[in-house]
Amino acid sequence: MHVRVAIVTESFLPAANGVTTSVLRVLDHLAARGHDAVVVCPGPAPRKYAGFRVIEAPSFSYRGFRAAVPGLQLSRVLDAFAPDVLHAASPFGLGAQALLLARRRGIPTVAIFQTDVAGFARKHGLSASAPGIWRWLRRVHSCADLTLAPSTASLADLAAAGIERTGWWGRGVDADTYHPRHRGTPEGGALRQFLLDGAPEGAVLVGYVGRLAPEKRVERLAALAGDPRVRLVVVGDGPSRAVLERQLPGARFLGRLDGADLARAYAALDVFVHTGTHETFGQTLQEAMASGVTVVAPAAGGPLDVVAQGETGYLYAPEDDGALVGAVRALAGDPAMRARMGEAGRRRVLPRSWEALGEALLGHYAAVIDRAEERVARQVAGFERQLRLTGARQPHP
Repeated sequence: MHVRVAIVTESFLPAANGVTTSVLRVLDHLAARGHDAVVVCPGPAPRKYAGFRVIEAPSFSYRGFRAAVPGLQLSRVLDAFAPDVLHAASPFGLGAQALLLARRRGIPTVAIFQTDVAGFARKHGLSASAPGIWRWLRRVHSCADLTLAPSTASLADLAAAGIERTGWWGRGVDADTYHPRHRGTPEGGALRQFLLDGAPEGAVLVGYVGRLAPEKRVERLAALAGDPRVRLVVVGDGPSRAVLERQLPGARFLGRLDGADLARAYAALDVFVHTGTHETFGQTLQEAMASGVTVVAPAAGGPLDVVAQGETGYLYAPEDDGALVGAVRALAGDPAMRARMGEAGRRRVLPRSWEALGEALLGHYAAVIDRAEERVARQVAGFERQLRLTGARQPHP
């Protein structure tokens, strides 16, 4: 079945985050399968991606994020493109408007829940707003025919908030790009040498990859800064970078990396640490595991589904910095265990390709389209039945 998909996303290029990544992979899959798509996102953004038109919505910056302003433009896009299905990526503002407009037009909709907005609000000192955010999300997702979440923890959060019509849709990983072989290449060896320059013999590289923002809590790595066996590596950029550079004076900050550079950075690490406690999934964990790197992550949210405790890495009590440090130090002192867990982690993520996830998403699209067609057919049948009954009651001349 050929489908026309309108993707309305709260984040897109040049922003680098989980929402953007998943939208890009969806677009890649739609292009590879010969479907049509259009993207509406906060500006500035590229005019095209994967051959599909990208339409900028007016936007503003807030704490390093670009947030779109709903307007009349979205109505014109939907009317002109006439999609078979609307895909709302992490809907909150622009996505909320898109879901409402689609419902009024009878367009089937799939919403992707992948940002713990309420959790982020609490981390920014806005705890009082969290209940209101969940009330708003309930209203937003009530307009969707289906809401997809990437983990069992996220699905439980949606159920607790009273959000119905939910299903699971995970995240894929490119296990060819993220691969242990990068560690043995000349470029990979040179990177490790650079990162370990000046470190004691036998030191291990412990790293974080991702956005540098308050909700990611990267400053927790400061508890490892005094360990001579550990050289900290931070990959990414964001509003917290300057503060983190002061808090982690011995760390190597590589900035934002993409493609082969990012793959080499992952493979160069000995241990990958995830510090944030409000992840709906944890895509960087999968990328580290595909790279053959053992991982340490909080036992909360998405990581519970990604990390096999004691097999591919360690899960620590979310607010226990001592447990985080203890897990890293145990791995730092045991190269054989790191190798064993790194190999197990790669085996665990190999089946999770973006192609498989793309096909699953197309299945979800087909399901909501079929339900919409059945609903219309029932309405037409009911209308025709009412006409027959009304005609039967009319007096004959």
